[in-house]
Amino acid sequence: MENNSPKVEPGKIPFWRDVRVLRVLFQGIFLLGVILLLAILYRNMLEGLRGLGLTLNLNFFQDEAGFGISEGITYDPSDTYLKAFWVGVLNTLKVSIIGIVCATFIGLFFGIARLSSNWLIRTIAAAYVECFRNVPLLLQIVFWYTAVVAQLPNVRESLSLFGGAFINNRGVYLPSPEPTSSLKIWLWFLGAGLLLAVFLYVLRWRQLQRLDRPGFRAKWALPAFLIVALCGWFLTPGRPFTLDLPALQGFNYQGGMSFSPEFSALLVGLSIYTSAFIAEVVRSGIQSVVKGQREAARSVGLKEGQTLRLVVLPQAVPIIVPPLTSQYLNLAKNSSLAVAIGFPDLLGIGRTMMLQTGQSIPVFAIIMVSYLVMSLTTSAAMNWYNRRITRIGR
Repeated sequence: MENNSPKVEPGKIPFWRDVRVLRVLFQGIFLLGVILLLAILYRNMLEGLRGLGLTLNLNFFQDEAGFGISEGITYDPSDTYLKAFWVGVLNTLKVSIIGIVCATFIGLFFGIARLSSNWLIRTIAAAYVECFRNVPLLLQIVFWYTAVVAQLPNVRESLSLFGGAFINNRGVYLPSPEPTSSLKIWLWFLGAGLLLAVFLYVLRWRQLQRLDRPGFRAKWALPAFLIVALCGWFLTPGRPFTLDLPALQGFNYQGGMSFSPEFSALLVGLSIYTSAFIAEVVRSGIQSVVKGQREAARSVGLKEGQTLRLVVLPQAVPIIVPPLTSQYLNLAKNSSLAVAIGFPDLLGIGRTMMLQTGQSIPVFAIIMVSYLVMSLTTSAAMNWYNRRITRIGR
């Protein structure tokens, strides 16, 4: 009986039995299925919009917005929807960046305090973390807005801080620096200081490479820049900046910089809530450092503060940074809760645009993309910093 099966060359596998070919084939089929599913959903969406008399486009962004925004960059209701959306993006970035800075410092303080040898300090820090970490953020924001900020004194009875800052139920008013004609002269000093700092930075970097040891590269550069800048400040005729102090005029304060009650309550809520989580991140990072490192530092005569600053924290930072990045991302995304107290952030202004134009899908898509870009940018910056300190640590 003759064998009619196809002959296979020794060492050669048929493509329908080759695992590498099948893997690529199945992945291609799966990808094709996903594309077809998305195409069906997209077609159904267009048919639904067509039934409502709507079209999917972004032309409405050039139309007149027609609504006011209480806070942000210069804006008029006659401006376009694109300008209104940009105001929301900047407001979200402002509260996110300031909130990240405040939450980091507060969280670092309470994270270190939780490890204090003093019972009272350790207990207060633990109570702070447990209280604010386990209460919903939305509830905290509403509390700060209604029970704290709204209950502040009126304008005539404002709380004064250092004679130049004022707090009342209409917001916070702070002095703002205003440039003068002498600023151009001072900028020359800053440029010279920057060039000197770059030169010293490179010199220090080469010295550390030659010695094959880690160190602070800006040890010479930073003081040199500050000295040149400070000398330029006093040598410049006049002052490069003057302080514009807020002053009571009529029914409110004018001048300086101001923050609305909504912004203040949102910032306090986000900062305190996120700082409770950052405190735990800092505490766990510090405790992860081997106990022998502290004992070795004490054996050479370092005090507790020096041990923490020079030995413990440099080793704990690479452990702290990855979970810290997640907290930064959470703070930026949680800022969307500003809609509960009427702060004109990205989501709040986007909702107004959807109600007026009916273009809910494009607006929602752009809001999602905006948050995605902010999150990816923050994550990329923190990942770069983490790789850098990890490489230096090695």
